[in-house]
Amino acid sequence: MRHTWILLFSLFFFATTTAQDVEGAWKLTHKNGTEVQDTEYIKIYQDGYFAFGGKRLEGNEFTDTGGGEYHLEGNHYAEIPDFYTSNPDRIGKKLAYAADINGDHMTIKRKDNGDTETWARIPNQKNDLTGNWVITGRANPEGEVHQMTPGDRRTIKILSGGRFQWVAFNSATKEFHGTGGGTYTAENGKYTENITFFSRDNNRVGASLGFNYEVKDGKWHHSGKSSKGDPIYEIWSKYSEAYTGGK
Repeated sequence: MRHTWILLFSLFFFATTTAQDVEGAWKLTHKNGTEVQDTEYIKIYQDGYFAFGGKRLEGNEFTDTGGGEYHLEGNHYAEIPDFYTSNPDRIGKKLAYAADINGDHMTIKRKDNGDTETWARIPNQKNDLTGNWVITGRANPEGEVHQMTPGDRRTIKILSGGRFQWVAFNSATKEFHGTGGGTYTAENGKYTENITFFSRDNNRVGASLGFNYEVKDGKWHHSGKSSKGDPIYEIWSKYSEAYTGGK
């Protein structure tokens, strides 16, 4: 009985640590064995969710984005996209891969066509805002907070490994409304975003925006001024707790 308990504990510990191994931010280095040179893809994993965004290095032109739930057990890896701009038909469909994770390098190979991607981890530590968030409240010009219930149409913001990405989309209609991302810092109530890609306006790349933040009762209260100088106050909730779609 004692040996059985030890075995079960070992299997649970292995599964737990394996599932957490990919959390953080990754950069695409090779595709089908060829080094990626003219584009930059950053992929963020956190709380069972992933998102990636790409841009051309020359001119900072946005290329594509995708994201959704992921599952990792041993070397079996799967993605179920909620949004996917380069091929919307993939939304809601499970894509199976074989995964080879070795420290800070990860190679995933699609089981249906053999396409491979190699990613390198971007080292960074966690902070107050590390997580996958969905917007659930926004103040109007009079300061009144309008509550939202995220469903098919939602805006998420995933932060991990010192990188962030927000995405607005509708998983039911497969509509994509916009995305942006880059690096961030969150310390002592000050949150700063440094934009490295933006789907709506390449000229936004390189901008830095500073905000105030406070995490109260598990919710992220985000305030400051937008890039246009307008005051904003938003409330973000943990995606796993606030998203009601499909439940």
